[in-house]
Amino acid sequence: MSRSFDHITYTVADGRARITLNRPEKRNALSISLVEELRDALWEADDDKSVHCVIIKGAGSSFCAGYDLTPERLTRDDGVARRQGRGIDDDAWNIERFQRSLRTLSEMHKPSIAQIHGHCMAGGTDLALYCDILICADNANIGYTALRNMGAAPNQMWLYHCGPQWAKRLLLTGDTVSGADAAKIGLVLKSVPEDMLEAEVEGLADRLSWIDPEMLSANKRIINVGMELMGAQTLQRLAAENDARAHTTQAARNVFKQIANEGLQAALRDRDAPFGDGRARVDGPEVRDDNGRLVN
Repeated sequence: MSRSFDHITYTVADGRARITLNRPEKRNALSISLVEELRDALWEADDDKSVHCVIIKGAGSSFCAGYDLTPERLTRDDGVARRQGRGIDDDAWNIERFQRSLRTLSEMHKPSIAQIHGHCMAGGTDLALYCDILICADNANIGYTALRNMGAAPNQMWLYHCGPQWAKRLLLTGDTVSGADAAKIGLVLKSVPEDMLEAEVEGLADRLSWIDPEMLSANKRIINVGMELMGAQTLQRLAAENDARAHTTQAARNVFKQIANEGLQAALRDRDAPFGDGRARVDGPEVRDDNGRLVN
């Protein structure tokens, strides 16, 4: 079974729903239209008795390169106006709207698997970290470089995956880790060679397909309730408001002004130049060459 969407593909077979972010020309950057389609597809899968789990992956070279910074139309195709305004509450409202759609992955009853390859950056990590299980390619590139000057992470599931020290190490610098290193620190469940990624994910989905969906729901939801008792849901709401606060900093004002005047690529180039290859090392000392690249 399949259903037609504009920005994702959705199919159901073999006891699983497969959802593919389908904007490869944009490296699957997240627009509000895409995340709302994703939300609708997830609830459809959750309501489908034949579905035991959901797989989320990306078309093309990357899982997801982040949020789409291209302004969308002021109204959607259904005529519903988008909230406009420049105040901090307007900003928080729009951030929460994005996150509310992504949080469907936590709130739905069926388990989800993120199949991560290529770049998983910024908003891509927001999406992936809401999934129940993350499996990635060894050579995937995972991180949130936008936090160097654009804002704060509107999703704080990092804390619950890799703990406070690695969350701080990566989010304070915007440095990235490979898929293999992400597995070492618990940011993802595991990593495998890229050519084995799909088989690994599908193999796990096979095992989930042998379990009664209601049993899967019972065991997923009690773990998620435990995380809620640790403050996970409250922290996500506060993270959205904190991101709006971070947008008022001088650094964020400067970079968005530069984007408007010089373009996105120039702004990203200037931001990232001092960071060299922008990679964090999990094992051993971070020795770098004159260009800021890690030395083996």
